[in-house]
Amino acid sequence: MVIRFPSILPAVYAEQRKQSVSRRLLTRIGAYLPWVCLFSSITIVWSGANNLHMQDGVRTPDVIAGDVFFEIVDPPELQYTYRLRPAKDFGGSFGTTFRSKRAKLVPAIPADACSTKFVNVEELIGNIALVERGDCSFLTKAINVEAVGGAAVIMTDVDVDSDDYDYYIEMVHDNTDRDTDIPAAFLLGKNGLIIRRTLNKLKIPYAVVNIPVNLTFVQPHEINQPPWLQW
Repeated sequence: MVIRFPSILPAVYAEQRKQSVSRRLLTRIGAYLPWVCLFSSITIVWSGANNLHMQDGVRTPDVIAGDVFFEIVDPPELQYTYRLRPAKDFGGSFGTTFRSKRAKLVPAIPADACSTKFVNVEELIGNIALVERGDCSFLTKAINVEAVGGAAVIMTDVDVDSDDYDYYIEMVHDNTDRDTDIPAAFLLGKNGLIIRRTLNKLKIPYAVVNIPVNLTFVQPHEINQPPWLQW
């Protein structure tokens, strides 16, 4: 006897098999889902994010997002374009509150800016203070720079042993009832360290900068970023 199955049965069998495979696959994925969710919630911003030459094929506005760029005009040893991460919820903004084609970027002395007793206060007036992270809040540093007449502040981490040395820091308000009107932004540690060391080596008190720089219509690979960053 020859039993003939309706032609629809192979299709039904195939569909059942596909569903069975799908269920097994979902079961395996489910075992790893908590780890996937965990890692998807962690934001890591490392120095490679500053390497714009890695971004070929994407539009420059997508690459720079909400960051700010400036270029050092003098000294020649530092004539590159640098990236800044603006403070998240305090201070003014570069481009609105402050902009300049030839501003002075002055390393503050003392570098921590945790008080208003700056040795080089005269050079800070009307200019941008370059200060180091640590010992007090980011907001406190900005308030102190503003109190002596500084027009803006750029903060950086120059401790090469710090876990955050190669990362951008999201600078947030310290939850006090204080605030500042001057712009504040974070500069990658390696950039801050080299700027400070170069100025010290050349025995000059400041760098001349153009800030902010509009890179909207510049291709990422054409941006003159510092050669010491990863390619």
